[in-house]
Amino acid sequence: MKAAVCLFMIVGFVWATPALLHSQQAHSSRDETSKLMALENAWNQAQIHHDSKSLAGLVGDEFIYTDTDGTVMNKARFLADNDDPDYRAILMANDDVKVYSYSNTAIVAGRYHAKGTYKNKPFDHYGRFTDTWIYLGGVWQCVASHTTLLSK
Repeated sequence: MKAAVCLFMIVGFVWATPALLHSQQAHSSRDETSKLMALENAWNQAQIHHDSKSLAGLVGDEFIYTDTDGTVMNKARFLADNDDPDYRAILMANDDVKVYSYSNTAIVAGRYHAKGTYKNKPFDHYGRFTDTWIYLGGVWQCVASHTTLLSK
């Protein structure tokens, strides 16, 4: 009788373990998705306010950015571009955002809308973006970003 109870408990534990692990991973994945969405929104705000210090904390040292015109920038050039006083965004918003998570990496892809002026000429851009984030040293850092303009 004791052997049957013990076997029943072992089988129950083995059956329940994958469900518990999946539940913890799903919860963790939801938490990470929320964090990454918040970081993407912080990125937009940093660009609107020309806050390169905050933006520098979001991107990795070896960051690479491919702009809509095909220009490739490293971190220093990307931050200098953000400081350009001729660029005045009044709106930076994302939608249709999806997060694809892998152990310590996440891909965030979605649409963006940027509106403002550049050299006193208005712009109203819609596009798509793909950002690659890596979890390093206890923080998420974007290590690569690519944007593409959409035709209206």
